[in-house]
Amino acid sequence: MSQGRPAGAGLPLSLPGAAMRDPALLSAQANGAVYEAAWSLSDAFELVDMDDVLPPYEPVQPHWFYYQQEEDKDIWLPFSKVDSRNLEQALKCGDKQEEGVLVATDGGRCDVDLGGRRRHTVFWDETPSEVRRCTWFYRGSKDGRYLPYPEEVSESLEEAYMIAYTLGEWKRTLKLSTEEVVVFHSPQLITQHRPVAGHAGDWPPPLPEHTAKSSAIKRGVDSIAVDIPEGESVMVDHLVFMVHGIGPACDLRFRSLVQCVNDFRGTSLRLLGSHFRQSLSRGAVGRVEFLPVNWHGALHGDATGVDEDIQRITLPSISRLRNFTNETLLDIFFYNSPTYCQTIVDTVATELNRLYHLFQQRHPDFAGHVSVLGHSLGSLILFDILTNQQPNPWSSSGSQTESNNDSDLPDTKSLEELLKNSGLEEYASLFQRHQMDLESLALCSESDLQALGVPLGPCKKILNAIKKKTIAEMLRAGAQLQDRGVTEAVASRSGTAGASVHATIPQVLSTTNPVNYKYLNVGIGQVLVCYPRLNFEPENFFALGSPIGMFLTVRGLKHIDPSYKFPTCGSFYNIYHPFDPVAYRIEPMILGRDVEVEPMLIPHHKGRKRMHIELRENLTRMSSDLLGSLRTVWQVLSGGPVPALPPVEEIRTAMHHTLENANAPTPSPSCTAGHSGNGPSAAVSAGSWERGCDINVGMLNGGRRIDYVLQEKPIESFNEYLFALQSHLCYWESEDTTLLVLKEIYAKMGVYFGQT
Repeated sequence: MSQGRPAGAGLPLSLPGAAMRDPALLSAQANGAVYEAAWSLSDAFELVDMDDVLPPYEPVQPHWFYYQQEEDKDIWLPFSKVDSRNLEQALKCGDKQEEGVLVATDGGRCDVDLGGRRRHTVFWDETPSEVRRCTWFYRGSKDGRYLPYPEEVSESLEEAYMIAYTLGEWKRTLKLSTEEVVVFHSPQLITQHRPVAGHAGDWPPPLPEHTAKSSAIKRGVDSIAVDIPEGESVMVDHLVFMVHGIGPACDLRFRSLVQCVNDFRGTSLRLLGSHFRQSLSRGAVGRVEFLPVNWHGALHGDATGVDEDIQRITLPSISRLRNFTNETLLDIFFYNSPTYCQTIVDTVATELNRLYHLFQQRHPDFAGHVSVLGHSLGSLILFDILTNQQPNPWSSSGSQTESNNDSDLPDTKSLEELLKNSGLEEYASLFQRHQMDLESLALCSESDLQALGVPLGPCKKILNAIKKKTIAEMLRAGAQLQDRGVTEAVASRSGTAGASVHATIPQVLSTTNPVNYKYLNVGIGQVLVCYPRLNFEPENFFALGSPIGMFLTVRGLKHIDPSYKFPTCGSFYNIYHPFDPVAYRIEPMILGRDVEVEPMLIPHHKGRKRMHIELRENLTRMSSDLLGSLRTVWQVLSGGPVPALPPVEEIRTAMHHTLENANAPTPSPSCTAGHSGNGPSAAVSAGSWERGCDINVGMLNGGRRIDYVLQEKPIESFNEYLFALQSHLCYWESEDTTLLVLKEIYAKMGVYFGQT
């Protein structure tokens, strides 16, 4: 063991002849790095016998990290292995200081500017984050995580390590620009020391045991505990847009929509690896991309000025509660206002079209389908937009289709023509006597017409004809606006020099389509709102914790026709937690009051049901069967005219039947109705579980079930009121919800999951 102080300690570093010919060592000395030998440390620091022959020196392998601040903590997150290799390869192929070199990372959702060392998001607005090529790490003072040194410091540390390793001379020190001292004890032990107060400028520095604090530093990413993902597949099978509910925060941790969607995406990648392992290994499955759609910022931004107006009338007391109400709960009232509802639906639709167009640009080979997912109020926004869509308005035949639809709409020019089309010509003379024309008739209410002597039946027909005429004019105005938008976009691309293609996109994408009058009779949508058109047809619509059923009922819709379906979307799933205070069911509005069915129970992602739910159902079934058998035995005992006991065989048969029912196996959760917290169903009883998948609940989901309920956790079952708020915000982190979304998406592709 080498225990003495190395010769020349405290003097400028002198290199032997062999080392003098090493260009790297000469460069290190020429850069002015000050290296001095340190005094002997205790035997506890000497972990390696310097007489042993070390393997040849190998440069450290870098890994790329990006900075992110979470909850006032400085966090450096690693890029995936695939992204880090791509960044390193791009750096080697070009100049390190070259500006404008962009490398796509995070599955194409971000771009890294190599020259500026900045990471920029593509699909949403976010402050650019710093990027580092990391080789050396130190322990942070807040949470003990290892943080990367700046690249310049890492290069100095690596040069000092190379000299000590090549010469075999350890216990050397390197003074950093921050007055901290790094001591190279051995290849395995390298420490960083902060000088004590009053000795910051002393050199040589005080003994390490006299310093205020010392910590080990690590060389290379393999020496620290960090989870580095392998990387996302370049093949995207499906695209899902996720629309948030009320307020700027999406969960109890007050995280933004982007953070929650990132968690949802990460959960989907883990579930793909565990439940679709065979399909992944065969290359039949890539991944599902999830992108956030934010509308809260546009509603509460400077463009509307609504926040400033609300703030001027807000009382100064209980300011925190009032601010929370203004930022969250008021969104519900804003959506019920025609003015701000128009702003919300325009923002959502325009953002959906923008993201879809941008995604196609960055993934030109994408040939999959698109789904939409909405949480809370976001699901209602999507429901109203999807209800008022027109099939294929962007295709080459769209203009012809639109013109055909317009030809079927009423185009009345006079009052006599409107009455003739409605079969009410006999009332023309009545309106002429009161000097009424078509415009004045449109201003009349039902009571006004009845005051003129018009019976109730013709009165309803006249009002309905006026309504159809008004909406027909709105539809034609929307079609003219679309034609003008397309013409201006084409002219801008072809005739305007230097015009940006991106600048012309909103002119086409923001084209609005008024409410389709065919759906007004069932009360879906708001009459005074023009619902924009989407440039794609969603394959699935997932509603999480949705109040759609309640809003439709408040609008006066008591029943949804079983034959009704979305014009452009074939599947609809209403997913909710049993304790969610905001969620409402949809199936009872289709089946009517005479039929009651329990919702479909979503299986646990690890299989079957949770243990406490199975135990509760088994005990309920056992007690019910036992009471039924005892009732049968009592009837046998009291039914005979002779006061004698029944045969022993009858009693044994009844008890044996009870035990068989109690021990019957639980049916598969994929085809069972689950616990909804509303008590047992009168139509689908416990003895007909297998009928759950065969119930026809209309065409809103192609004849399949619509309502799907999650299984509550054991701790949640103790007090459902205590976990009510949490249950409304649990979907972003729910593995069961994510697995159901993946299962339904891939089932339409012919890929089915199975644990392997």
